[in-house]
Amino acid sequence: QVQLVESGGGLVQPGGSLRLACVVSGGSFSSYAMGWFRQAPGKAREFVAGITWSGGNTYYGDSVKGRFTISRDNAKSTVYLQMNSLKPEDTAVYYCRRRLGGSPYASADYDVWGQGTQVTVSS
Repeated sequence: QVQLVESGGGLVQPGGSLRLACVVSGGSFSSYAMGWFRQAPGKAREFVAGITWSGGNTYYGDSVKGRFTISRDNAKSTVYLQMNSLKPEDTAVYYCRRRLGGSPYASADYDVWGQGTQVTVSS
């Protein structure tokens, strides 16, 4: 059974940085595209970033372009999300997900969810 475990969240001041990590076990990590989603209180889940199985292509939501960077290390079965220039509106629970195919932006094309890691941006 595939398991995704996120880490790296926390409290950071506006303008600060955090690096999230998601370790995947129980599956063929290097065969799958991966992505990050987030959900803020009272809001719908939002696509943040996606990456193909090789890492050759990356995709970003409009609200994080130029500030966030997704990457992966297939040898470590880990996907990362480097978040810079953080804003209070980035406050959310961040989830790592495995994509089966289709569109990197579409939640329906992902299956497994991690448990999430809380990111809070506040002074």
